[in-house]
Amino acid sequence: MSLVLHLGAVAAALVHVLFFLEESVWWMKPAVHQKTFGLTLDQARACELLAFNQGFYNLFLAAGVALGLAALALGHVVAGRVLVAFTCSSMLAAALVLLGSKPRFWIGAIVQGLPPLVALAALVAIAR
Repeated sequence: MSLVLHLGAVAAALVHVLFFLEESVWWMKPAVHQKTFGLTLDQARACELLAFNQGFYNLFLAAGVALGLAALALGHVVAGRVLVAFTCSSMLAAALVLLGSKPRFWIGAIVQGLPPLVALAALVAIAR
């Protein structure tokens, strides 16, 4: 189950690093704001600062998972599990908010929410 936890957590972190890149680095590229988010150039310009900040939020979530996994590797089991659980729960909650607020982005919600859900399920199984 530890392998499942690590795979889910690493996948969740990598997905959120990708979100950081899309929102904070590549936002003004048409492949990102048009194809991924369905925004016009004017709309993308209007919310560029919001996307930039959101990207860093996603990067910090990825860092939280990485720090939790590092704590686990160093033998700090409780701290590592709590950090992974908190950050993965935040990621999963954000995916549910996306699904509830924009159902046509259901694929994005699955991409965002499935890896942390796997990690959380593994954490629950390990705790039993």
